[in-house]
Amino acid sequence: MKHLIVYAHPHADSFNRAILNTAVEALEAQGHEVVVRDLYALEFQPVLSAADTASMRAGQNPQDIATEQKFITDADAITFIYPIWWTGLPAILKGYVDRVFAYGFAYASGEAGIEKLLTGKKGLIINTHGTPSDIYDQIGMTAGMKMTSDVGIFDFVGIESVDHLFFGSIGYLDDAVYQSMLEQVKQTVSTKF
Repeated sequence: MKHLIVYAHPHADSFNRAILNTAVEALEAQGHEVVVRDLYALEFQPVLSAADTASMRAGQNPQDIATEQKFITDADAITFIYPIWWTGLPAILKGYVDRVFAYGFAYASGEAGIEKLLTGKKGLIINTHGTPSDIYDQIGMTAGMKMTSDVGIFDFVGIESVDHLFFGSIGYLDDAVYQSMLEQVKQTVSTKF
């Protein structure tokens, strides 16, 4: 299986990086082909500009968008790994979705309504956040984030969400807990793909 991981964290020593490394190792151990698109390392331009939309309407995608769309087209599965900032995606990943999951590529409209152009692909989202998970669960934030990303992004374009992992209290835990979280990442990618 061809697996694309879209990764968005600016720090090389972050727990998100440990999650990324664990996911890649587990997938490759099972024989999957893995491509990682590290948006910060790529210095991905997140702002959807008027020039972008004009080019896309003319049928000429900007090269950086076309490159990312090719990775998505080639992938059987897509995983997003990112921290929750202000209850949502980091700006660089939001911009990736804005620019890359474009009309005519990821979705379109037809007689029956929205056409999901990425149907047949599987998706996984792995998030970290500093707030304890039970607080996010109690106030409805976890459910809200699942709605906006699993449904609002993945399902909207036809990607089947196989799971969504949330790891809370990041920055306040001991090594044993972090290791347990990484084991959960390993088990999830090993069983869902």
